[in-house]
This record gives sequence, C-alpha cells and structure tokens, in this order.
Amino acid sequence: MKTPRLSGAGLGFRRDLLPELKAALNTGFPESIEFFELAPENWIDLGGRYARDLRLFTERFPFVCHGLSLSLGGPTPLDEVLLRKIKAFMAEHRISLYTEHLSYCSDHGHLYDLMPIPPTEAAVKHVAARIRRAQDILEQKIAIENASYYVAAPIAEMDEPTFIQAVLAEADCLLHLDVNNIYVNSVNFNFDPVDYLRRLQADVPAERIVYMHMAGHHRQAPDLIIDTHGAEVIDPVWQLLDTAYGLLGVHPTCLERDFNIPPLQELMPEVARIARIQSNHRQSIARAA
Repeated sequence: MKTPRLSGAGLGFRRDLLPELKAALNTGFPESIEFFELAPENWIDLGGRYARDLRLFTERFPFVCHGLSLSLGGPTPLDEVLLRKIKAFMAEHRISLYTEHLSYCSDHGHLYDLMPIPPTEAAVKHVAARIRRAQDILEQKIAIENASYYVAAPIAEMDEPTFIQAVLAEADCLLHLDVNNIYVNSVNFNFDPVDYLRRLQADVPAERIVYMHMAGHHRQAPDLIIDTHGAEVIDPVWQLLDTAYGLLGVHPTCLERDFNIPPLQELMPEVARIARIQSNHRQSIARAA
C-alpha cells in the first residue's frame, strides 16, 4: 500500500481529541487538517481501543512520528531497541517521516526535559554519529528539530544556526524547523529571529528543510518565555511563520497543542490559518512564475 503524501497543515494527534475527531469522520471532517503528528513513544505498545482508534486514522490520513526520548545529544548509548520499535510502527502505519529534537533528555535515566547540546565541534561529531546510526537502523533519513532552551551551554564554539548546519552536513540528515522555538529563544537570548531564518536560508540547502512546527507558549517575564505548547499562537510567531515560508519555502506545518487542550473547534482556526498562509505563498509563487 502506498504511503500517503505529506503536505499542508496538520494537528498533533492527542487522545483528548479522539472523541471529537472520530465524530467528525461521520459529520464532516475539517478540510484544513491534511495530516496528523504523534509521539511514537505514546502509541507503540498500546493495544485495544486506542490501537483501533489510531488505525482508523492512519488508514485515512498521513502521519508524522515526532520523537520525544531518543536523546540524540545524550552521553549514554543510543536506544536502539526503541528505534527498532519505531521502524516497525512506521511500517505498520505507513508513516514516512520521523523527527527528533536536537537536544538530549537522558543520562542513565530520563531527565524529562530537553537540554541544549553545547555547540562545539566535538558535539557536532558526537550527535551526527548518533543520527547516522539512527538512520541506519530506520533505513531512512530523519529530521532534527531546533529545540527551545532556557540556559545557554557553558561552552560555545559557534552559534545555533552554524551548529545546526554543521550537524545537518555531518549527519546527512534533514531539518524540522520549529518556528515558535526560534521566537522563544530569540526573546530568552536576545537575538533577531528573522536574521536566524536568513542564516538558515544562506547556509542550509533547501532540500534539507522538510517540516515545520507552530505552537503557543507562556511569557513568564519580559525576557523569559516558557515553551509550553499550552496556549494559542501569538501574532509575532504567525508573522515569523509567514517570513519563514517566504525565505525557506512552504513546508508541511503542524500545530502543536500538548496542554490545556481546548475543543477541536477552537483549534481549527489556527490550523486553518497555517493553511491560509501556505496558500498565499503558493499563489505568490505561481504569479511570479
């Protein structure tokens, strides 16, 4: 069976939304949702009703696997058992894209947070080797996501865009660009998010950028944002998405909402807004051709 093509705007697949999503299959499904994203760790070993519900949707929609716990930058051995489970899960549900955070979250046990990798030449070699091993096991390229963070690494030999580009080149992998994370880090560490995008445009081959995220956050102080995925997307992040499409091209983009999950009808305007911005850029490209 052919794997469905990934495009357009998507939504995080959350169990809280399952009753409404299942009802919508019979009453008229929102046109803006073209794909779903899930964390494979939350679904791999589930059976019974949840497994049946997942199959109901993977038979109808493209899905993306977005990992939470592979700890690509971690010091302990890569979890190859998990990777083999993910490979089987993706084959079973015809999922073509797996992404993970460019961070680490374990050291002889899970830390339950995403920690920044020191941007050094040694770290580039370390994380790239782990990415290559993951790709060997999965037999496909994976996409790495730029992570949000709150404390700068104590040692830094390069800035984040340079570090990302170096890892992409060394590992021969893909980029999953989280637009909200760029904005969060730009406030927390006082840099220009548009300049960040321009750096990626100049240094990262266009074909390596394959996927994007949008999300809301919590502003704890004027100079501190916490990346909660628990609120609506704010206007500056929408503007940054528009800029990202203009500089880097239009890519499948998922709305993340992990906490304070509202009814589906309250999420749909945000998914529809992603789709509308994508459409505007495609029309502009068509007019210029």
